[in-house]
Amino acid sequence: DVQLQASGGGLAQAGGSLRLSCAASGFTFDDYGIGWFRQAPGKEREGVACINSSDGTTVYADSVKGRFTISSDNAKNTVYLQMNSLKPEDTAVYYCAADVMCVGLLQHHRWWGQGTQVTVSS
Repeated sequence: DVQLQASGGGLAQAGGSLRLSCAASGFTFDDYGIGWFRQAPGKEREGVACINSSDGTTVYADSVKGRFTISSDNAKNTVYLQMNSLKPEDTAVYYCAADVMCVGLLQHHRWWGQGTQVTVSS
């Protein structure tokens, strides 16, 4: 069974940093697209970043470009989201998801992990 385990959320101050991890199992990790998505209270879920683990290509939402970095450690079957210069508007539940490849930030992924809460205080 495909399983995705997201972790690393927590409370940070504005301007601070957090690193999220998404540990994956049950599929050939080095040939998939793994994305991070987030949903803030009262808002629709939105794409944050996605990486194709086969070639390392990435895509980011405009709102996080230059602040967030997605990376993949294929040996550990883990994708990371390094979040720097955090803003209160980054507060949301963050989810990782997997499918054959990233298609921009479309939410087409078949497999989803549980969310991890990120709260940024001003």
